[in-house]
Amino acid sequence: MNFEGRHILAIADFSKEELLKILSAAEEIDSSQYKYSGMLHGKILATLFFEPSTRTRMSFQAAMQRMGGSIIGFSQVSTTSLQKGESLPDTIKIISGYCDAIVMRHPETGSVAKAAGDATVPVINAGDGPNEHPTQTILDLYTIQKELGTLEGLKVGFVGDLKYGRTVHSLATALLHFNPEFYFISPKSLAMPQKYLEELDKKGIKYSQEEDLFKVSKELDVLYVTRVQKERFVNPEEYAKVKGVYKLDKTLVQHIKPECKILHPLPRVDEMNPDLDSLEQSIYFKQAHNGIPVRMALLGLVLGKIK
Repeated sequence: MNFEGRHILAIADFSKEELLKILSAAEEIDSSQYKYSGMLHGKILATLFFEPSTRTRMSFQAAMQRMGGSIIGFSQVSTTSLQKGESLPDTIKIISGYCDAIVMRHPETGSVAKAAGDATVPVINAGDGPNEHPTQTILDLYTIQKELGTLEGLKVGFVGDLKYGRTVHSLATALLHFNPEFYFISPKSLAMPQKYLEELDKKGIKYSQEEDLFKVSKELDVLYVTRVQKERFVNPEEYAKVKGVYKLDKTLVQHIKPECKILHPLPRVDEMNPDLDSLEQSIYFKQAHNGIPVRMALLGLVLGKIK
């Protein structure tokens, strides 16, 4: 099971055993980060963000620096030669010669995989439009396992924007390895894309589709909340119809099991009131902070320093 030099593009590329290996490495790092503080000394990570990011970009930077490595990159295309008309393939070929690994976010589905074809170093997908966000999924898995003690046989509810929510697409795909039961909760216009439902049917995974969260909330072990993604809508009027369709507050505690965990990939807009933060079930800030050990593990693995 060798990760050295490997691209991380889609969660479906990883077997159950490989995912558990990454989670095990993250757990080891989480318990003793100081052991890894110089592991990537002399290595350089390029962070190429064509879309805004706080948690993903900064946690990758923090992970690399905690392991003794260095960072180059950009978070605004306007500061690069792409603004002058340089092609993305040329940009990737050039930057590959400046670094040991690339982390890339881009608004177009499949764009990061295309970039990997032009790169001579490992490329990590930090989100390609509404398609995938594999490293977010791995930290979601890590958070669920850490908080609930297992990934097996869980009842997981996804609520909000399931059409454009790349974190939902990736997490549902990853959980297929662990015999889950899914509850997809959204307006019909933001329903889970058919191709994912067909995959669930093929694998015999139980799921239901609902518009009313409270019809199923008592069943859930995990409630995964997402924002409605304004940036994915071509028509502002369509966004206005679904904006704020779910507004959760601390009264949610009356509708879920005490052991249910509430996750959110963040940022939140108006779908979760800050008074939810006080609930023991709310672990989305822990979830965000788990990005550090998980991304440290991924960097160590693809750069060949964690075997």
